[in-house]
Amino acid sequence: MSNRLAPLAWVVAFLAVFLWSGIGPRDRMTWVLEVLPAVIGFGLVIWCYFRYPLTPLVYQLILIHAVILMVGGHYTYAEVPAFDWFRDWFGWQRNNYDKLGHFAQGFVPAVIARELVIRFGVFARRGWRSFFIVCFCLALSAFYELIEWWVALLSEEAAESFLGTQGYVWDTQSDMAWALSGAILALVVLGRMHDRQLRSLTPGDPATGR
Repeated sequence: MSNRLAPLAWVVAFLAVFLWSGIGPRDRMTWVLEVLPAVIGFGLVIWCYFRYPLTPLVYQLILIHAVILMVGGHYTYAEVPAFDWFRDWFGWQRNNYDKLGHFAQGFVPAVIARELVIRFGVFARRGWRSFFIVCFCLALSAFYELIEWWVALLSEEAAESFLGTQGYVWDTQSDMAWALSGAILALVVLGRMHDRQLRSLTPGDPATGR
């Protein structure tokens, strides 16, 4: 796909899933709560595209994460049909789509944070950079758990669907563990690919000073 068509395809894919997600969701308030981060991300991507272009890898990961959020918002995380099938097939006790969401919550922000700290030259040593990114993603996951708690206190109707605990007493800790695993895996698996794309950024990038 050409460089000119890629941004248009990204926007079309996002809007198509967004519109589908908003048609007859299982719970409208839950849909709003789940999809709001994707909408905010969409706005930031559009803003960045014209002022601070990111690597193709980051754009692709943001779109994947947004789709995960919008699918979860449409069905609620505890009732995504495909993961009902996985539950029955593997003998799980619950629908684990929310674990995919929390894995992505660590995996995707890790690459975004990596891009920012590299391009702005925040860390001189790779070890400190990776340590910071993992800590950042874990802190982000913990903060999201606090948001879920606050929403549950304010909205009794949407609380159960938004939290998606499904009676699992260690759900909060498990969510953060999945995000932590996602962040670590992203750095290990995508580091070299991301480095190649960073090196190919156009000269004159204000963040890299090239």
